[in-house]
Amino acid sequence: MNDFGLFFEIGYKHIADLKGIDHILFVAALCIRYQFADWKKLLWLVTAFTIGHSITLALSVFNILNYSTDWIEFLIPITMLVTAISNVFVKKFAFKAKFPIIYFFALFFGLIHGLGFSNYFKSMLGKGENIVPELLAFNLGLEAGQILIVLSILFISLIFVNLFKVNRREYILYISGGIFAIALQMALERNPFL
Repeated sequence: MNDFGLFFEIGYKHIADLKGIDHILFVAALCIRYQFADWKKLLWLVTAFTIGHSITLALSVFNILNYSTDWIEFLIPITMLVTAISNVFVKKFAFKAKFPIIYFFALFFGLIHGLGFSNYFKSMLGKGENIVPELLAFNLGLEAGQILIVLSILFISLIFVNLFKVNRREYILYISGGIFAIALQMALERNPFL
């Protein structure tokens, strides 16, 4: 059970570490359009990301999926760019669709983000045949870290939109614009064509 706690902590730190700002910014771009009243939708949204992340992490760990790390490192900020751009099109805040397109973005982009950590994760695993508990612990830690980020973003949004009375749409555009700018710089720095 000690390994479970270790891998849970690694998953948690992987998503919530300030050194890995790309994950925090991606989750922020995903959830900035929502408020506390939308908590069920947000839970589904981050879970979709975790599912995608888990699938490619497992496929990579079991050597079923091979890829270019240069391309994955480039595609991670691209996922941030696309998510930030998608926020421009949010004009009404009544999210009534059962499965909005942002859920599919989260799932698909989770597939890309899962590959970004897989080499490091593989290096931490021992030679044991059953690595499923470690994968489960890591992904539960990842989900816990995401929920902490989402709660932080919701709290910050509450302060600005409800307390300081910042226009909600302008707030979303401002935050998304900042994420877009950082992601664009990251993508240019990681360009695999250079």
